[in-house]
Amino acid sequence: MSNAVLPVYGPSPVVFARGEGVRMYDDKGKAYLDFIAGIAVTSLGHCNPVLVKALTDQANTLWHTSNMFRVPGQERLAQRYVDLTFADYAFFTNSGAESIEGCIKIARRYHWSKGAPERIGILSFEGSFHGRTLGGINAGAQEKYREGFGPRLPGFRSIPFGDHEALKEAIKAPDLAAVLIEPVQGEGGVRAVPDQCLKGLRDLCTEHGVLLIYDEIQCGGGRTGKLFHHQWVAGAEPDLLAAAKGIGGGFPMGMILATAEAASGMAKGVHGTTFGGGPLAMAVGNAVLDVMTGEGFFEQVRRVAGTMQQGMESLKGRYPELVLDVTGAGLLRGLRMKDDPIPLRGKLSDRGLLVGTAGNNTLRLAPPLVVTEDDVREAIDIIDQQFASMMTAAGS
Repeated sequence: MSNAVLPVYGPSPVVFARGEGVRMYDDKGKAYLDFIAGIAVTSLGHCNPVLVKALTDQANTLWHTSNMFRVPGQERLAQRYVDLTFADYAFFTNSGAESIEGCIKIARRYHWSKGAPERIGILSFEGSFHGRTLGGINAGAQEKYREGFGPRLPGFRSIPFGDHEALKEAIKAPDLAAVLIEPVQGEGGVRAVPDQCLKGLRDLCTEHGVLLIYDEIQCGGGRTGKLFHHQWVAGAEPDLLAAAKGIGGGFPMGMILATAEAASGMAKGVHGTTFGGGPLAMAVGNAVLDVMTGEGFFEQVRRVAGTMQQGMESLKGRYPELVLDVTGAGLLRGLRMKDDPIPLRGKLSDRGLLVGTAGNNTLRLAPPLVVTEDDVREAIDIIDQQFASMMTAAGS
């Protein structure tokens, strides 16, 4: 069959026909345990009845108005996120990349409004990934995503992950507007920033008048057992935060959270979006937040995350020839492998387990947040069986 889709993807040959909860079913009826969730997107599982009802009810009422008009669901969701976080304002987008672009604009506009238009610098960290737009690939520190798209744009620079001395020097740059960091790196190898480093970074940014932007597109939305990962660390609140993926439960939706000070340079007409914050997305976004803020939800996420970490640590202990480390936090976890994990991902799919990969030879697990401890044990058992098969084939 010919394919008219721009050839930038390398999809699996499996074709999925439907999904329910933490499982998907291919066009031949085979079931798969989904431990990648559309890359940390389907946070409440496939076809969650609460989300299906919210979307269907709204679809039968009103689809789109644009931001020429007030959207009651948008105003409600903005206030709810403000009440639950550090922020004074929320701005809704269609994707994570758009949220990153907006954060960069707000940061630069802030310094411009304070009489420092030269402060356009955005500092990021080795291994970071901040989307596929031109701004996103320049903000990110992975050269492979910029190749062929021209030289790195002015103001963007990166330093090694975890290099405290480099950070102390880089943050003194007179043109620096903001530091941009993922509290848990996704594409870079599912690496969590230590709590004390997030707090230290917050303090450094405050000291030097630099805005702090958290990219919680992948690690936010409840994935590590709180609404946003930085909420585990007292005194580490950002000035701006980019969110997407899990906050929409599978419906395209992103968000920027901002303090009043960080947003003080924004005025009518300086930013906007046609589709962001529309009735359909806001209906689903409110429903997702209803579920996540329900009694016991995050406690269950934390409990299951503990079971998953234990299972992954046991794999590391049993197969030291294959597994070098267990990385990440909550239900965003990685197995850092000795060898390239892409062939392993295919073998696990053959066994009915869907996982992802990331940088630094990492096998990435990011199941829906409604996953159970039994689901986790099943997934660990499938990986165990595959590792045992690999060891047998290697003659060990």
